[in-house]
Amino acid sequence: MKNNILLFVFFAYSFCSFSQEHDEYDEYEEPQKVTGFQYNGSEIGADIAFSASTFGGNFGVGLKYGFKLGEYLFVGPSVRYERLWFKNGFIGTQGGSNVFGGGAFVHARFFNAFFLGVEYEHLKSPYNVNGLLNVENSWAPTLFLGGGFSMEFNERVRLNLGVMYDLINAENSPFRRSYMFTVKDQNGNIQRYLPILYRVAFFFPLG
Repeated sequence: MKNNILLFVFFAYSFCSFSQEHDEYDEYEEPQKVTGFQYNGSEIGADIAFSASTFGGNFGVGLKYGFKLGEYLFVGPSVRYERLWFKNGFIGTQGGSNVFGGGAFVHARFFNAFFLGVEYEHLKSPYNVNGLLNVENSWAPTLFLGGGFSMEFNERVRLNLGVMYDLINAENSPFRRSYMFTVKDQNGNIQRYLPILYRVAFFFPLG
């Protein structure tokens, strides 16, 4: 009888140990998957703007703090600061102004290859509604829609190279001097600027 009891205890202990090891193995091999719009981490990003010519230029940075929802969606607030400078060689005047403001953004990333994005910002602009420099700053809304290349490197940094189109295209937008595309008449005179610009951004995961 004593031997039978010892044998039963041995088999019970072996079975419990095997079950525990099996459960630990299953837990290691099958991590919980993120579904829907569940919070899945955060990151901080920055895009850099620069342009220069004989008539002036600009340099600035836009900061973004993004919350990852699910596998593809990133949303969050943004702030921006830019320094504008201008020079008129005909009358010998020059000067500069500061642009600042904030807003929010939504990015969707796919296959670690490309992204689509919407970015809204409300900015303090040195231009008036006629697109001319003004003594008093005014507020300008911007709503950029676009997309482009997006790839992560070593899970430490992500590079976004995008082309963005301003759906609002306000007359006093501080970005108007950065637009790369124009519409000209038969004589080569610029009739209007297309609200399209390039945007280069870097994102860094947190935690």
